[in-house]
Amino acid sequence: MPSIKGMDVPISQCTIAGCALEILDAGAGAPLLFLHGVEGIGIDAPHAAPLSAARRLIAPSHPGFGHSDLPEWLDHPADIACIYLELLDRMGLRQVDLLGCSIGAWIACEMAAMTPDRFGRFALAGPIGLKFGPVDRLDIPDIFAMPQNALDQLLFHDPERFRMDPAQLPDDALAVQLRNRETQALLAWEPYMHNPKLAHRLHRAAMPTLLIRGAADGLVSEAYLEGFARLLPQAQRVVIPEAGHFPHLEQPEAFAAAVSAFLGR
Repeated sequence: MPSIKGMDVPISQCTIAGCALEILDAGAGAPLLFLHGVEGIGIDAPHAAPLSAARRLIAPSHPGFGHSDLPEWLDHPADIACIYLELLDRMGLRQVDLLGCSIGAWIACEMAAMTPDRFGRFALAGPIGLKFGPVDRLDIPDIFAMPQNALDQLLFHDPERFRMDPAQLPDDALAVQLRNRETQALLAWEPYMHNPKLAHRLHRAAMPTLLIRGAADGLVSEAYLEGFARLLPQAQRVVIPEAGHFPHLEQPEAFAAAVSAFLGR
């Protein structure tokens, strides 16, 4: 059983629309739904403990990530958004705060645009899912067309700290990592990293919103984050120093402090 700060944390399962989800449910207090990026659920990740210190942290593995099922009919972040809205119904949670990272932020945006009344406050770290530039130019570098070393330079402030040797990973961990990347390609390949319809309905997410960017993020530019801010009526921004696209991994304490300060207002 995985643990946070030495305390055992059970991973539960819930089946929705034929999709069995693995779900971390840790801590106590007002519920916070955390939607991960390509790195996965992150039960042992450094951000889990500070986020669950004062909140009930609910963190499902997206369909096709970790050990969650991937139904044949599912091929878009909006499909996952619908599954998570039903998950909240099953858990009896009428309103929660919502925190999403990278592709998890995209899923969070789909959810908030569908049912804005379900969410009190809304935080997005390194969000993707929108298109602002011309059609012949990518807003986000093509992560599927570059070697891992080059990608790491865009993802991390300190790539060496997070560089992994696949040969040293246990078989299960390697399988999960490859499965996560494969599912991200399924969800974000075409159209690349965005839903053309989302920009026309994201204004419905009128709740207080925090946009978070790592200062060294090579995927989500400051201009791209400004585009999000223009569409979200109550958006404010914060930059996490010495962090890239995953500030919750590189600077977990600073990340959790920024999120907690915003959610606690």
